[in-house]
Amino acid sequence: MELLPDILGRWMKDAFVRAFPEEAGRMETVAVVAAANPEFGDYQCNAAMPLAKALRQPPRKVAETVLAGMEMPSFLSKVEVAGPGFINLFLSDAWMVERLVELSRDPRLGAPEPGLGRTVVMDYGSPNITKPLHIGHLRSHNIGSAIDRLHRFLGYRVIADNHLGDWGTQFGVTIMGYRHFGDPEKMRKEPLEELERVYVLSYEKTKTDPEWLARCREELVKLQSGDPENVALWRDFTRYSIEELEHTYGRLGIKYDLVRGESHYRDKLLPTVEFLAGKGLTRISEGATVVDLEEEGLPLCIVRKSDGGFNYATSDIATVRSRIEEFMPDRIVYVTDERQQLHFRQVFAICRRLGIETALDHVWFGLMRLPEGTFSTREGNVIPLERLLDEAVTRAKKVLDETSPEMPDGRKKEVAEAVGIGAVKYADLSQNPQSLVTFTWEKALALDGNSGPYLQYAYARIASVLDKYGERFPGMDLQSFPVSVSEQVERTLVLHLLRFGETVRRAAEAYKPSVLCDYLYELAGVYSSFYQNVPFLKADEGVRESRVRICGITASVLGTGLKLLGIRTPERI
Repeated sequence: MELLPDILGRWMKDAFVRAFPEEAGRMETVAVVAAANPEFGDYQCNAAMPLAKALRQPPRKVAETVLAGMEMPSFLSKVEVAGPGFINLFLSDAWMVERLVELSRDPRLGAPEPGLGRTVVMDYGSPNITKPLHIGHLRSHNIGSAIDRLHRFLGYRVIADNHLGDWGTQFGVTIMGYRHFGDPEKMRKEPLEELERVYVLSYEKTKTDPEWLARCREELVKLQSGDPENVALWRDFTRYSIEELEHTYGRLGIKYDLVRGESHYRDKLLPTVEFLAGKGLTRISEGATVVDLEEEGLPLCIVRKSDGGFNYATSDIATVRSRIEEFMPDRIVYVTDERQQLHFRQVFAICRRLGIETALDHVWFGLMRLPEGTFSTREGNVIPLERLLDEAVTRAKKVLDETSPEMPDGRKKEVAEAVGIGAVKYADLSQNPQSLVTFTWEKALALDGNSGPYLQYAYARIASVLDKYGERFPGMDLQSFPVSVSEQVERTLVLHLLRFGETVRRAAEAYKPSVLCDYLYELAGVYSSFYQNVPFLKADEGVRESRVRICGITASVLGTGLKLLGIRTPERI
């Protein structure tokens, strides 16, 4: 199905070209947007304003000229000029109903497939291993997986890569810590907690003991050089970490196509530096190999340190080249926190110098903080992500114990898991990704208002309506009854449903799952008004079936939208 803005935009552009054929080259910018106020139509075109200066006419006259003598298309009931030159477009009710029925038969619910034939590599999650995930890790995994699902839904071939930090500076610190402070018994019982403990102790020692810091660096270089003892420790650390990560990912509903750490590319690091040197991009500065990025307004980028070790820039450049060779992607997308903006500007600048044409995007998000400051494993002030999820599920179960005491315990446990974790995920996704998030238990676990549980409840309530219809009117074929619109609140709901596809596309293009969250919250509100203001099961035959069909379509859109956010939708809450 073609999206409404595309249908209306093409028609509007043709109208401008017909009115001003001599200025056809300027009409590429003509577009329509959803009207913010229903009094001013369903969609608006504001193109007369920016074109007025070039046409040397008042904007309102430009708009009136465009509409003069225009033949009304079947999809519009009215077009009018308002204010200084806004063109307001009102959709035909009959055409909207036809579109809604068409949407209901489309498994994609009207969403386009602009990604067909295109490949995107998504690099998100990417935690440093040897320590449990804490709530500061949530955003990259959560935002990244939502962007991943949005792109798959739009037809893209997505390669989701969990690019683990398994080859960096922290391993020298951890190896030293484990050798001097490690407890083998604790390592067997709670490996990641023990690794985190020895890492914090070792890191603290680096801040006061220069010799200790130097030895940590030596251990890292030994690991990167293939020292058998350090490699054996590293393999154990990695195995323990991946097992723990998979458990948490299962609870969050996150799946990766690849789990490749920085170590996967370790044999490509020296060749990458040599390749850069062969292209004349490097020079030696104080014993280190660097790329001068002054032309791009960026600081020097170190690609090999003076002690012979490699850093993240080297690894990421090697990874880009490897991904292009293996997957031939149209785009590579990195989802990380805001602190890595400079790093990726440097890496992307070097890739452009190498002639890499694949689009490279860095989607950065604001940090999650505690009210008293930033999380830091080094400082030991983190809240484990598993603890957050457990607390969310516990709180959800308490609510279910009060509201649904008759629900079987096994079912109640499943619903509590879906609702609790849905609350955590939605609380994060519903915010602008680039905003700074201050974590509080109250916000993260909200079960009402603009929250995941509120939307899950809305879905369950619609499912209940459909069940009640089936019980009261057995054998009725809903699909044999036409959909009709007789009330303004019905029309408002139908229009909102028709905007699902354009919302998904906009959320994916902007890399902002919050756009979809806003839409779903508004949809739940519009549906609530619909439900409260018109009769359903007590309406006359025909009207009743039309409204129940609209309910079913609403459930499909709401459920699909929540699925794209990675939030489950229990039929009963």
